[in-house]
Order: sequence, then structure tokens, then C-alpha cells
Amino acid sequence: MKFKGLLLGSAATLLAVGGAQAADLPVKAKAVEYVKICSLYGAGFYYIPGTDTCIKLGGYLRAEVALNTNSMYGIQNGSPAGAHNRLSNYYTARAREDLNIDTRTATEYGVVRTFFDATFSWTTGGYQGTGSAFGGTAYTSTLALNNAGATPALVGSSINPTDGGTSGGSVGVYYAFIQFAGFTMGKAISQFDAPWTNYPGNNIDSLVGGSGTVTGVNQFSYTADFGQGVTAAFSAEDRAAYYDAGNLNLSSLAASGAGAIAGLTTGAIGANAIGGTRSPNLVAMVRVDQAWGLFQASVAAHDNHVAYYGATELTGHPGDKWGWAAQLALSIKNIPTGAGDVINIQGVYTDGATRYNFQNLAGSTYLMYGGSSIAYQSVAAVQAPDTVYVNGSNQETIKTWGFRGAYTHNWDAYWNTAIYGAYAQAQFGSGAKNFLCGPGGVFSAVPGLTSCNPDFNIGQVGLITRWTPVKNLTFSGEFNWTHVDQKYAGVVPTGANFTVAKPAAFYELKDQDSYTMLLRAQRNW
Repeated sequence: MKFKGLLLGSAATLLAVGGAQAADLPVKAKAVEYVKICSLYGAGFYYIPGTDTCIKLGGYLRAEVALNTNSMYGIQNGSPAGAHNRLSNYYTARAREDLNIDTRTATEYGVVRTFFDATFSWTTGGYQGTGSAFGGTAYTSTLALNNAGATPALVGSSINPTDGGTSGGSVGVYYAFIQFAGFTMGKAISQFDAPWTNYPGNNIDSLVGGSGTVTGVNQFSYTADFGQGVTAAFSAEDRAAYYDAGNLNLSSLAASGAGAIAGLTTGAIGANAIGGTRSPNLVAMVRVDQAWGLFQASVAAHDNHVAYYGATELTGHPGDKWGWAAQLALSIKNIPTGAGDVINIQGVYTDGATRYNFQNLAGSTYLMYGGSSIAYQSVAAVQAPDTVYVNGSNQETIKTWGFRGAYTHNWDAYWNTAIYGAYAQAQFGSGAKNFLCGPGGVFSAVPGLTSCNPDFNIGQVGLITRWTPVKNLTFSGEFNWTHVDQKYAGVVPTGANFTVAKPAAFYELKDQDSYTMLLRAQRNW
């Protein structure tokens, strides 16, 4: 019995000691949440650890230089590039990083998707100046009035900015949207646009002949998928950021003298009188995607809502005028000239909705100077707003039409070349032409004017060659020619245009040309 009691006591002691020791042992760690491949939405997606949401990161790094332009992707136009003098940059350089984030989650209502795309850029400073007599010249400085309150003069003389630009640069938000159950909400490519937006085969941004919201537009859209590659979309899209080409009050242009001459040599034929937003642009689109290519038809309605005839509410205002645009786009793939070769073309007509032809990055105002054999220099100064009006009248729409397209040929797996072209025409109505050019019109008193017509055409042709020596690394060289065909004629006197250092002299009203080249290296990831 004594032995039995001793044995039981020893066992109890061992259990107590063992329990104390077990309490001191480390607890086994939970399994590590490793990143897992998500194969539901294609290559590059991974599950966010601990969730059922898949994410994909992407982007590119780009280094490039544009020759003969102040705009990285634009033509020689406006101030100072259109001056064609010592104020114009001979080159403009840029380094850019793009980052995009794509997330998707499967739900009982379908996939919930968010997409964000931003760019971080460093670009050559835009040169501005009027000559040393007016305060000096500088890069990326601000213009102000001198003490007399009349002559533009430069303030400051720093270079981009005072620290040499080491902390400068710019950030751009291209896309930021949610997609769910067929709806798209946020900043995305317009439903009106062709799938290639501004780029049927080119790199340059400023092609006319169609719509192109390459940096996205705020929208609320619904897309219906009917199967067999057939889709349709209906969209309400923000008009204010990209789609207002202008509503000009022609009455602000002086009836004679310097004001009228300025209208001919700067394109300022009226004061812009856009009012606040009242309605978004309304868009409808039908698309057919097949193995042979793509066909798309788009229509849009644009509300032209303007302010007042004068400075106060008591002066009254014109009524709203709805404009519209229609576009057809066609892509043909697998053509006999080679594997991967493609033809992309589109055509557009607008009536009071100019930005669907002269898209935002091309603009609808052209100011270019050139040489002349009969005057100091020549100039073309034209613009295409959405509507024009005079005090006491209703708005009159500007009508435009245009097209653009490209053919891309793949020489082999590493080289391809594209040739592209674009064209756009702007036509003013009879009311505007009579007010500007008719008997007793604004321009009728301008000495030396032999032909008066605010209509104009833009023609563009370009060639680009790309070399991709390894996957996702491409080097490209692109040449672009843009021709401005304006309809005014004559040799007219004009005052000094200090923003581009042009003196008071006689200028010939004449067609103008722009020649630019874009060289780029880009690594996608």
C-alpha cells in the first residue's frame, strides 16, 4: 500500500511538472499566406493574401525626345511653337513612368473591377519670352503685366523651378473607375471612341479626324453584351474637361481697326462665353468584334450652354443649343500583306460638337507663322468653336467632318512600320460669315484683305517605324507633317504680338506647315 501511494504521488508530481513545462513551449505559428497565382482573369494576376480579390500591376517607363516642337506630342502650333523663331524649342525631352493597378473580385452579381492608371513625368521646360527689352526670357515662368498695365513682361528668370527641378515634374491621373454588372463609373475612355482612341497607328497625340479621350473622361455608362462579339453602350459623360471647343460671342470683336486685324492674325474672332454645366454629353455606341476585325458606330449629343450677352444678368442670353456627332470606325485584321498587319480607319461628322473631330489633344485653334515673299512674314490664324453668336441672337453651330486611319505592316517579329493620315474640315454658318465677311462686316474695313472666309482644313500625314529587339522593349521613330489650309488671303497690317516676339508689320495671310519628329524608347512591364 505504501508503494502504491508513493507511485501515485510520483505520477501526480510528474504531470504537474510536465504541465508547467508545456506552458512554456512556443505556440506553433499559423501557416504563412503565400501569394498565389489567380488564373481567372488572364496572366499577371495574383490573389491579394488573405482575400479573394485578384490584383495585377503594370505600366511602362518611357524616354523620348520631340524635335521641332514645344509640345511633346504636338505640332508647331500656338505660342511659342507656332512662331518659328528663337523662342521655339528645337527639342523637347521627357521621361515618364506609368503605373496601373487592376483589381477584380468574383461575386454572385458578376465581377467587381477597379482600375487606376497614373503617370509621373519630367519634361523639358516650355520656353516663354518676348525679348530682353520686356523683362528677359525664361523657362516655365509666369507672364504678368508691367507697371503700365499693358505690355506683357516676364516675371522671374528661373529654370524649372529654383532648385533646378530636381523635385519637380508632374503627376497625371489617366483612369480611375469601377466596373460592376455592366456599369462603368469614373474616369475611363469615352464610349464614343474607337478602341485605338488617338492612335490608329501613330504615337503623336494631335491627330484630327475623330474623338480620342486617351486620358479618360468621367462617366456613368452601361454596356450590354449580346454575345457573338456584339456589344452596345449608353453613357453620360462629363463635357467640361474635354468637350468644350468654345461658344464665341462675335460681338466682342471690334467692328474695324486693330480689333478686326487682331482677329485675322491671332484667330481671336470672339470672346469665349461658355456657361456652367447643365447636362453631360449623352453617348450611344454599338460594336461588333470578330476574328476579321471590328466595326463600331457611335453617336453623341452635346449641350451648348452659354453665359450672358454682356457682363451682367440684365443683358440677357441666348438659349441652349444642342449639338451632335456621329462616328464610324473599322478595323481589318489578318490582311494578306503579312501576319499581324492591320488597317484602322474612322470617319466623323459633327454639328455643334467640334471636339469629337478636333479632339482635345489636337485642339481646334491654329496659330502658325512662316515666310513670305511679299510681306514681313506670313500667318495662319483659325479656330473652330462649337457655336458662335452675336448680341441679341441665338447660337449658330459650327459643322465639321473628318477622318483618320493607318496601315501597319510587320516586316518580321522585330520590326513594323505604319503610315497614317488625318483630315478635318471646319465650316461656319451663313450668319457668322455675314457678320465677319459680308458687306459692312467686321473684316470689311481691314486694308489689304482680298478674300474673307473663316472656314479651314487640316491635313496630316505621318510615318513611324518600331523595333522591338526583346519582348516589351520598343524603340520608335516617327515623322509627322501637318498642313493648315486657311481661306483668308491678302497682306494686312498688324500690331506687335509680344507673346511670340512678332513686330508690328505687314503679314501675308497664307497656309502654313508643321514638321515634327518623335523618338522614343519604351519598356513595358
